[in-house]
Amino acid sequence: MDEVQDEVKADVAGREDGDRQTGARGADGSAWAQELLEHLRPNGRDVRRVVTWLADAVQGSASLQDDTGRLFAGPRLALDHDLVAAVAAGRIASAAWEGQGRHLRLVRVTYPNPSTAGVLAVSRETPFDRRASDIVTHTVQVIELLLKADETTTAGLRLERATSDLRLAILQLLMVEDTVSARRVAAGLWPGLLDTDTACVHVVEGTVEERDRVAEECIDATGERALVVLCPAVDEHVIVVTPGESEARELRSLIGGRPRTFIGGSARQSLARTATAYGQAVSALAVAHFRPDKAAVYAERTHPERLIDPAALREWTDRLLAPLDTLPHHTRAELLATTRLGLEFTAVSAAKVLGVSRNTVRARMERVEALLCTDFADLTARAVVHLALNIQVSRPDTPADTGSAERAVSLWDLLSGPAMGTWAQDLLARLDQDTRDLRRTLRTWIAEGGNAERTSQTLGVHAQTVREHVRSAEPVLERQLLAGGSGLYEVVLAHLALGDLDQPVLQAAKTGLLDSPVHE
Repeated sequence: MDEVQDEVKADVAGREDGDRQTGARGADGSAWAQELLEHLRPNGRDVRRVVTWLADAVQGSASLQDDTGRLFAGPRLALDHDLVAAVAAGRIASAAWEGQGRHLRLVRVTYPNPSTAGVLAVSRETPFDRRASDIVTHTVQVIELLLKADETTTAGLRLERATSDLRLAILQLLMVEDTVSARRVAAGLWPGLLDTDTACVHVVEGTVEERDRVAEECIDATGERALVVLCPAVDEHVIVVTPGESEARELRSLIGGRPRTFIGGSARQSLARTATAYGQAVSALAVAHFRPDKAAVYAERTHPERLIDPAALREWTDRLLAPLDTLPHHTRAELLATTRLGLEFTAVSAAKVLGVSRNTVRARMERVEALLCTDFADLTARAVVHLALNIQVSRPDTPADTGSAERAVSLWDLLSGPAMGTWAQDLLARLDQDTRDLRRTLRTWIAEGGNAERTSQTLGVHAQTVREHVRSAEPVLERQLLAGGSGLYEVVLAHLALGDLDQPVLQAAKTGLLDSPVHE
């Protein structure tokens, strides 16, 4: 064993120094030892190939089976079962005999798990000479080394998968606002990781091929002081929950030297708002694609909810979402968290992030639709409910002052203020510079529920032209539109604020009234 290990070490050292070993030969001048050592190179480590090579080297047949008789490599040979059992159990180290025109040798192979073992059987028509015996002996040692390496690699991969799954489980608990369970799960492996009330979420986007490496660099850069998760919904994304500012700076420093790599970050949120922060990070990521430094933070631009009177906005939100107040707390939280993600992403993506089926996501969202008496196929309804859900989770402890209000605040009351009007006009006016009338295409596309085919029929143009117009509007507005989500909903609210779209029908539960369209 020491001889083989010494030769392996020499071979590895030779690779590192650039000096390939050329003198490893058997006593008879053959090159079989060098050929055997080639199977220990990283690109040649395959036990089955070693067994095949052995059969060719001794000009016979070879097979490897475990102590249960299961064949691992090579053809099944006619063997004495009692003798095989004795070798596998270690009662004898090896056995050899001659009979029926063949010479057979059995050698015990030690497995990484000491409770199991294998038996290497070698058969040839001529007797085993010194060369053949040496080949068999050293091949057993190489097989044992490869099996040990495979076991170590497999155990490492299992540990990596388990750790990755655990990180995902913690994120999914945060997504549904179960911060207590998330902290409990995290405490076992990463003590103190979630000992914070607030955090930011970052989404790093790269190529599929480099994602694992990017995730490892994120872990190294943050010193495991952040929760790094391979996004279950988008193969190019790595999600990072960063409790501290220093971790966020380290993440951004990774982007500079990497082509085709971008990062979007959320505003600082409470841990219970991780789902909202995730949506903000994805929205910022879309903006990062248009930035020279390939990075963006959600708080860098003005958002419509900041331009609306907070008390009026909260009163309207509470009234809109009141039908959900009759549900048990855990059911209500589950429906709200699922709907927020479902409105931000597709049902399939939301399901992957939450770790549930897409049918579960759709069923929960349909229940919310029924309670709010609305239709999420309508983009204006989606945008308005998305606004309400974000307000509800951002100010959960701020009571609305409904006693002093002379009448219930309507959606039009919220959107018709001068600040909202100025913001909306400035945003959509960016589209007027394009001679293709992107503004008309975008307005019609939103009214048609984001359906390019129906929009093309309404405008009398090709559906591909519609998609090109909407895609061209994205860098101008610095918001994703075709993919949906926060950016699109802000653009929808801008249209509603200017009266360019009819308001959706939504249930005003506390008054029994409906938010009516702007133009009646």
